[in-house]
Amino acid sequence: MLAVYKREFRSYFQSMIGYVFLSCVLAFIGIYFLSFNLLGGYPFYSYVMASGASTIFMFMVPILTMKSFAEERKAKTDQMLLTAPVSVTQIVLGKYFSMMSIVAIALLICSLCPLVIATTGNSYLATDYATIFAFFCMAGLYVSIGMFISSCTENQIISAVLSFIVLIVLYLWDTIVGYIPETEFASMVGFLILTLILSAMIYAISKNGLLTLIIGGAGIAVDVIWYLVQPSAFAGLINKVLSIFSCNEIVDNFAYYSVFDFGGLFYYISVSALFVFLTCQMIQKRRWS
Repeated sequence: MLAVYKREFRSYFQSMIGYVFLSCVLAFIGIYFLSFNLLGGYPFYSYVMASGASTIFMFMVPILTMKSFAEERKAKTDQMLLTAPVSVTQIVLGKYFSMMSIVAIALLICSLCPLVIATTGNSYLATDYATIFAFFCMAGLYVSIGMFISSCTENQIISAVLSFIVLIVLYLWDTIVGYIPETEFASMVGFLILTLILSAMIYAISKNGLLTLIIGGAGIAVDVIWYLVQPSAFAGLINKVLSIFSCNEIVDNFAYYSVFDFGGLFYYISVSALFVFLTCQMIQKRRWS
């Protein structure tokens, strides 16, 4: 895994991607820091991470992740990598950690900003650094999603566009959930749609029609029967379930309310691990196809 990590990390700086990512992220966050903290006089650097950093990462992470597997697949160099004496898990983790190292470099530089605030007056270092750590975990989720999408296609542009669409949906998640009606019927339909999406993902990974049919059919049957037996239980249920997957709310808890959200960090880490696992399955399937 170390050899893959070193190879991938060097590749980002042998091309322009690593420099473009770092320069754009640091320039954008620097503008927010100058505006909010230095000129505006706000002592909380955490506000910058919750607002400005979330926005720029939504645009820049797809650029960072688009080449992780799509370029290898298009250039056919993935065959050489997959026949190397390392496991698929080591390959995926090596690529993932190399991208997270670049994210870490950007956030380590950003970590100097709270110290600048501390030299000019009041500061809240515990809140600021806890928010930076939470943001690093959220960035890990973003990178894992982008890497998974890159493993599904050989076109870097398609990978970047699809990753951006997914990330902007996550960014606007709370607003989107707020527009969903809280009626019993709307919740029932919402769960049916979620069941179909889950079934499609299972089929895309396994290509097993029977397994997909069994899981999808069971999910639909449970949803419909439950709705017919106890429809009142569905009132606002889909909104409550979907709100659990809010990404920005977790960082906001750190930044605006000074709450160390252990549950939110576990959500970031566990979902990141899930997408890393799904990436391993996609690569493993292609390795033996």
